[in-house]
Amino acid sequence: MRILDPNQSYTFSKIFELRIRPDDLANEFGYGLTRKRLQLPQYQLELEHLEYLKNHIEVVLPYIDLANETSRREVLISQVVLQLVAYTKAQLRIEYSIKVNEQLQGYLDYLFRSQTELLVIEAKREDLDYGFTQLVAEMIALDQWDRTPEQSILLGAVTTGTIWQFGRLSRATKEIEQGLDLYRVPDDLEPLMRILVQALVA
Repeated sequence: MRILDPNQSYTFSKIFELRIRPDDLANEFGYGLTRKRLQLPQYQLELEHLEYLKNHIEVVLPYIDLANETSRREVLISQVVLQLVAYTKAQLRIEYSIKVNEQLQGYLDYLFRSQTELLVIEAKREDLDYGFTQLVAEMIALDQWDRTPEQSILLGAVTTGTIWQFGRLSRATKEIEQGLDLYRVPDDLEPLMRILVQALVA
């Protein structure tokens, strides 16, 4: 039985609002989904200013209300995203619009493009579970998008700002892996940043 009405148009944000389970949405488009601990490769060389960034976030956090998505983006996510650009020199697109078909379309919160790699990040206020469903839709769209580089693995992340969760899509097998590990900012900032950097310099 179809979850999405083939006669209706959907956006990524609309799919989030429907509160569909990530595996059910993946199956809808012919992909499989498993949940597991992901051994994601980490960048091994020195990352300058990382300790400064962590300390800066720790200093300002007690004074900022993170109750809404805008404050989380401005205070937490943007700090990580901008530092990632500085490290990798990747092109960053914010609120980037793509359309594959009527079921796979909408705005990507953050899309990074290096010479050969793409990385997508979805920002969510608090609901990581259905936020991951939206990330699944976005990664499937990127897999089917004719402007995606010829990379074998697509990596994505969904974040509330304070918590990050990764997803990985194998384009050959059409299998999506939902990472069980959660990375917290600022405590896990170093491994988080090393994963993000490696994804764009691989």
